[in-house]
Amino acid sequence: HYVKPKSALDNEAYKRGNSTYFPDRVVPMLPEALSNELCSLKPHVNRACMAVHLWLDKKGELTKWKFERAVIKSHARLTYEQAQRAMDGQPDKTTASLLDTVIKPLYRAYACLIAARLERGTLELELPERKVVINEDGTVKAIEMRERLDSHKLIEEFMICANVAAAAQLEGKGGLCLYRVHDKPSEIKLDALRDFLDSIGIKLVPFKQLHPRMLTHILENAAGGEHAQVINEVMLRSQSQAVYSHENIGHFGLALAKYAHFTSPIRRYADLVVHRGLIRSLALGNDGLTDDEIKKLDKIADHISGTERRSVTAERDVVDRFTTLFMLDKVGAVFPARISGVARFGLFARLNETGADGIIPFNALPRDYYEYNEKRQAMVGQRHGRVYQLGSKINVRLEQADKLTGSMGFAIVDETDTKTPRNKKKPK
Repeated sequence: HYVKPKSALDNEAYKRGNSTYFPDRVVPMLPEALSNELCSLKPHVNRACMAVHLWLDKKGELTKWKFERAVIKSHARLTYEQAQRAMDGQPDKTTASLLDTVIKPLYRAYACLIAARLERGTLELELPERKVVINEDGTVKAIEMRERLDSHKLIEEFMICANVAAAAQLEGKGGLCLYRVHDKPSEIKLDALRDFLDSIGIKLVPFKQLHPRMLTHILENAAGGEHAQVINEVMLRSQSQAVYSHENIGHFGLALAKYAHFTSPIRRYADLVVHRGLIRSLALGNDGLTDDEIKKLDKIADHISGTERRSVTAERDVVDRFTTLFMLDKVGAVFPARISGVARFGLFARLNETGADGIIPFNALPRDYYEYNEKRQAMVGQRHGRVYQLGSKINVRLEQADKLTGSMGFAIVDETDTKTPRNKKKPK
């Protein structure tokens, strides 16, 4: 409605590809006059939208859908925490009147969607996400782990359902769909995952038999154990990257045959393209996907897959820099950590409390002769028998923190020797 194909707004949105989120600011895909005002849902204010009606059966299967252009007037803007508190028996003035008519029915529908998700056998990774809390003066107040509530999962499941409906609606409509695809892991990455799992006594099926359900089964069996976190991390590294594509290969992680991005046209260009495809295929206006855009869908997919990678890298780098700023006055302190990576030149560690990452160079290991075991993802001491394996619990001392690069250096604090003498690799 507001972002017309080939307009200046459209060209800039395409160039950016998506919004980028930093702890202290957002770099929006669309101007704030749109993203925060005209296109943003506000209580009791009319907003133009693309609406989708979804019909689910009791098993959570999507049986029917209908897309249309509409005007929406929302009754309230709820936070995730606010909705969850209401469902947990602590409604406030706003949610009390919505509890029986809106919130509880949504949670019942969500329960059906979860049942369908379990039946499909999706990949269920549990990876804590860092949250940087900023003071008013721009300094870092705290580094926390984001809490994942059922209200977060509820919105996620309804968005997935709407995205599936969009892909299904556009499939076969003259090549109008821009899919969100996720290929299964490559054989090389799966072999590396298998080697690590073998080292901790877990077996993995052959490549041709792989289904996300099997990976989730491993994660469920490991949950609560000493290897749970590292298995989640290693399994994430084994995955292919989700991208946009004009060709559909399905979505491995979600165990879906077809999938697209429809729900966030304010912050993702892919969703704008899907909206335009729906407008054209359903004859909902003259501002649908153009012939020129259809011819360039492969190019569009490659471009916005690249802008997404660029944003993810920038977001991660900025969080690392803020985390390093937070740790600057803690140089010399000792922290509990886990080994998050093993390489020939040393180890990588992640602090338990803040999720801060850093390197442990080879000469910062307790004195010994070490051999690097790639299959076990471990550094093995030949003299004293120390083994530093991916996921091992360790105590580290923060040796340095560079606020410009966002990097940190640690040294392992040995139980018998808190100094960090130089070490030697075993001669080959």
